[in-house]
Amino acid sequence: MKTKRDKIGYVFVLPYLIHFSVFVAFPLAFSFVLIFHKWDIISPMDWVGFSNFSKLVQDVLFFKAIRNTLVFLVIHIPLQIIIALALAEFLNQKIRFRGFFRASYFMPVVVSGVVITILWQQLYAQDSGIINSLLVKLAGVKLPWLTSVKLAMPSIAIMATWKNVGLYIVLFLVGLQTVPKYMYEAADIEGASHWQKFRHITLPMINPTMIMVVIISTIGGFSLFIEPYIMTGGGPLNSTLSAMLYIYRQAFSFYHMGYAATLGFFFALIVFSVVLIQKKIIERENIY
Repeated sequence: MKTKRDKIGYVFVLPYLIHFSVFVAFPLAFSFVLIFHKWDIISPMDWVGFSNFSKLVQDVLFFKAIRNTLVFLVIHIPLQIIIALALAEFLNQKIRFRGFFRASYFMPVVVSGVVITILWQQLYAQDSGIINSLLVKLAGVKLPWLTSVKLAMPSIAIMATWKNVGLYIVLFLVGLQTVPKYMYEAADIEGASHWQKFRHITLPMINPTMIMVVIISTIGGFSLFIEPYIMTGGGPLNSTLSAMLYIYRQAFSFYHMGYAATLGFFFALIVFSVVLIQKKIIERENIY
C-alpha cells in the first residue's frame, strides 16, 4: 500500500518526468520516426523507407563536414587540456590574487557564445582586427584568419579554447586538490624533480578528472555550431562547415526534416563511438 510519503515523492518527481517526456523522450521518438519519412514541415509525411540512409552514404558534403569537425577536435582538445591543466597547476599554488585569477579565467564561460564569437570575429578581421594590427607592427604581415582554407578552422579552435578553458581549469583544480600532499612530500624526500612528481603522481591521481574533461570537451567539440555559423558561415569553400551546422541547414534551410534526423542519428553514433574509444585508451594508459 502506498503511504503518504510515497505520494509526496511522486509529486516531487513529476516535474522531471514531464520535462523528460516532453523535451527528451517525445523528440527522440519523433525523430526516429522521421528517419523513415520525407517531411518538409508543411506537407504530410511521406514514407520513404531506407532512402534517407542511401542518400547519407552518397552525401560527400556531410562526410566533409565530419572531417572538418574532427580537424577541429584534433586541434581543440589537446590545446584545451594542456592550457587548462597548466593554468590549474598555476592557480593551485599559493599566489597573490588567486581568487581574482580564478574568476577571470572562468568569466568567458558564462558570457554568451554569440557575444564571444562576434568579439573574436572583430579580432580576426584582416584589415581592422587587433591581432593583425599587432602582427603588422611586429612582423609586417597580415594573416587571413577567417578567409583562408588552412587557417579558418584552427582560428575557430583557438577561439573555442579561449571560450571554454575556464570550465576545465575548475575541473582540473578540483582534481588537483584531491591529490594527497604526503605523496609530494615523500617524492621531495626522494629528490624527485617537479616533472617526475607531475608525471608519476599528479597525472595518475587526476586520471578520473582527465577522463571527464576529455569526454566533455569531445562532446562539446562535436557540437560545434555557433562559431562557424556566425564567423564564417561554413566557409571558405566549406572548410569550416561542421556536422552540426550541416544538419541544421538540412533541417531549417532546406526543410529536409527526415534526412536531417537521419544525419543526426548517424552523427550521434559517431560521437558515442569516439567517446567510448577515448575512455578505453585513457583508462588503459592509466593501468600501464
